[in-house]
Amino acid sequence: MAFHEVRFPPTLSFGSVGGPQRRTDVVTLANGFEERNTPWAHSRRSYDAGLGMRSIDDLQVLIGFFEARLGQMHGFRWKDWADYKSGRATLDPVFDDQSIGYGNGVDRDFQIMKTYRSGEQMYRRPIKKPVAGSVKVGVEQDELQEGLDYEVNANTGIITFAHPPDPDMEIYAGYEFDVPVRFDTDRILTSVESFQAGQVPSVPVIEVRI
Repeated sequence: MAFHEVRFPPTLSFGSVGGPQRRTDVVTLANGFEERNTPWAHSRRSYDAGLGMRSIDDLQVLIGFFEARLGQMHGFRWKDWADYKSGRATLDPVFDDQSIGYGNGVDRDFQIMKTYRSGEQMYRRPIKKPVAGSVKVGVEQDELQEGLDYEVNANTGIITFAHPPDPDMEIYAGYEFDVPVRFDTDRILTSVESFQAGQVPSVPVIEVRI
């Protein structure tokens, strides 16, 4: 799949509706009990970009972006305003927002992760599209310097250390990130008259696995 490293205009994604979805297969047994299984290790996010349109000018920007992606053909970055930081939404990222692994004295590459917790349960989400320049990294209590101690691949979310972290040393990262998505339609139906009346087009967007 071709992917364009360009972000959907954030001013247009602001106000959109969307979020994570899961796939769960539920089988009800003869005794009334259920068996539940999921083939997905990770959730998949979907959005409606049409709800962010506020003017005819916005609509023209949307159409230009849609045409440049050839509809569903090419993926792109999407800012999920409800979930785009490693820490709290009201705070700037800091290097120890998220634990992403432990050193073993050999490996230099580590995938950026985000952990979601509720009680004793948690889910670890790979972050594949960090925002360039936003990533802060540390080992134990020490914040490191990008370009000297590590490099970040903003296209894959891989952090590469200049030297392998020592065994059992905890590695942290703080960052902003985008969601890799594509349009989930090959057509956009618009009407200037209906748009002026407050009706906006439906423009489905769905996360892609990369």
